[in-house]
Amino acid sequence: MNIFVAGGSGTIGVPLVRALVARGHRVVASTRSPEKEAMLRALGATPVVVDVLDADAAARALHSAAPTHVIHELTALPKGGVRRASDLEATNRLREEGTRNLLLGAVVAGTRRIIAGSFAALGSAPASLRSNGPIYRSIEAVRSMESQILDASRRGLIEGVVLRYGLFYGPGNPSTDEWIGLVRKRRVPRIRHDRGQVPFIHVADAVAATLAALDHGPSGSVYDIVDDRPASFSDMVAEMAMLTGTPPPPAVPAWILRLATPYMARMFGQRLALSNDKARRELGWAPMYPTYREGLRHTISAAA
Repeated sequence: MNIFVAGGSGTIGVPLVRALVARGHRVVASTRSPEKEAMLRALGATPVVVDVLDADAAARALHSAAPTHVIHELTALPKGGVRRASDLEATNRLREEGTRNLLLGAVVAGTRRIIAGSFAALGSAPASLRSNGPIYRSIEAVRSMESQILDASRRGLIEGVVLRYGLFYGPGNPSTDEWIGLVRKRRVPRIRHDRGQVPFIHVADAVAATLAALDHGPSGSVYDIVDDRPASFSDMVAEMAMLTGTPPPPAVPAWILRLATPYMARMFGQRLALSNDKARRELGWAPMYPTYREGLRHTISAAA
């Protein structure tokens, strides 16, 4: 296959490019940063520096690459992860305007299939989150991205598949590295009586699901790419502490987190019991790390 990875220098982009090249695909990987060209070239991809918010530039890049498949992994997230709704503003534009430009360029270039990496915690967000203005803005951006892909599929312009990833973690993931560092310094508490249940996915499992979607899954499909069991924020930090030999994090009332970081309190307070059954059936995919316990064990041992 001739594959254009939009966002090839990002959190999932780098391991995805590496896996695609290892499977013998021709890969063109986009980045906004000229400094990352050498890294993408070292992975075996052909780098292209382009801002997809520039419709003409995106069209030129796709025309030149002439891809059979496009994988949309465009984000502009802070290195240490999202702490407040404003951290998503740049990514919101990429999900709305960037998707529009990428999709149009792909259709004109004759691309057969486009896979869009979405976010389960926003794509499946409950009504309680939609009442929050800044978070609702991000939900609308995710919905715009998904609806653009699915509408193009319905119109027969391109085969579109949406993958709703859980929260990424794993070796080399900047936000995972930061959280582990904070846990070791005992700067991250557990939430007392934490009832949150949010979907997670190891980055390696997200990559494997994306590879599966290149060939499998009917056009117009949406899949939850999550592990087998949701977990709470407190579960995750407690497991990080145990695996790093750090004393258990102190427990604090939920209202303290709501005061300190209202966005994170809202996101991690969700109860989203999503299922990966459809992805298992139709994509022939299953997570290598069924829960956060196995995934964190691998992550921390890889860093040792």
